Amino acid sequence: MATTAARRVLLPVVGQEPPERADAARNRRALLAAAHGIMVESGIDGLTMDRVAAAAGVGVGTVYRRFGDLGGLAFALLDDEEREFQSAYLSGPPPLGPGAPAAERIRAFLHATVDRMETAGELHSLAESRSRIARYTSGAYRTSRTHLLTLLREVQQHDPAYCADALLAVAGTNLILHQRRELGFSQARIKAGLDCVLSALLSRGACPGAGLPG
Repeated sequence: MATTAARRVLLPVVGQEPPERADAARNRRALLAAAHGIMVESGIDGLTMDRVAAAAGVGVGTVYRRFGDLGGLAFALLDDEEREFQSAYLSGPPPLGPGAPAAERIRAFLHATVDRMETAGELHSLAESRSRIARYTSGAYRTSRTHLLTLLREVQQHDPAYCADALLAVAGTNLILHQRRELGFSQARIKAGLDCVLSALLSRGACPGAGLPG
């Protein structure tokens, strides 16, 4: 059986790419440092490919070749944050990490997701704006979905595949940002709402449509 450490090495993260040459890795770090500096100075609205190129002293074509577009740059900027989150829920202390009952770990995962939106919500939203399916095809989403799928199977949820996506939907970046900024919900209110959704989902057990084809 593979060890937890071995599995972690293979986990996809937000902007992960194939192994790079040393010079390519240095250039990537320089571009990301320039982008980070712009966000500190001007916020997320000030982040443009042109500004990153100017700050890094390269042509804008270099930035586009490296990241594709602004959404790709945002995914890359989220790498470290996503790695830390994955490490926390895969091997950190309970209840987010191993050692707590599955239901408690799911709840902790949802709450931690709400917390993340306070510090990196705009960057997550920018990354997910790359295309209508950008969120669902990212390594971060796939890894989070697999994590929830595993925990839902532990609590014997009869349609864990659907429920994993459903939980990630109600804890989605743009929904949480809308609730916080447009509706004025507090973090505590959002977390309490997620608790209600999770409690209802787990208390029902088998769903009427579980096992249907498609």
